[in-house]
Amino acid sequence: MVYIIVDLEATCWETRENRANETIEIGAVCIGNEGEWVDEFDTFVKPATHPVLSDFCTQLTSITQEMVDNAPLFPEALDDFQQWISHCANGDQYVLCSWGYYDRVQFKNDCLLHNLPTQWLAAHISLKHQYADIKNMRRPIGMKKALQKEGLSLSGTHHRGIDDAKNIADIFLIYQDFWTMPPNN
Repeated sequence: MVYIIVDLEATCWETRENRANETIEIGAVCIGNEGEWVDEFDTFVKPATHPVLSDFCTQLTSITQEMVDNAPLFPEALDDFQQWISHCANGDQYVLCSWGYYDRVQFKNDCLLHNLPTQWLAAHISLKHQYADIKNMRRPIGMKKALQKEGLSLSGTHHRGIDDAKNIADIFLIYQDFWTMPPNN
């Protein structure tokens, strides 16, 4: 079993507008069954429906228009990501792990937008919700607060997919023996 710790960044606007968010970065870390850091993956993604990033989005994520303009569209980026997962898993099973359900939903929405299959998302867990259970918290907390609770510093830039994936991986490794995996994994 390998664990794919993934974090997405997506288009966003300061006010909730009637626009669907699209992935603009896929950041991930592959953790092996023994807790070893296997590999990292990071790619920007060019949004198809609303290709121009809002100023708010750039300020929040530090992802610039030039970064996404020079990036592949979602189908190609997803293919690269899935090939990376296959390489990391090397024939073994994998589970996608994210801080909350947002990333899984965003992947699904982008797959539907581009008429791509979604069954690869079946093996997924929300570390955010399981962390709250492990720590006997009344409600889940954000990744930044969880890092503080664990005495860890936020590394890199918050709201950058690869940096957040690395930070989530640090929390994942502390509790590696406590996460509940989905059935059939």
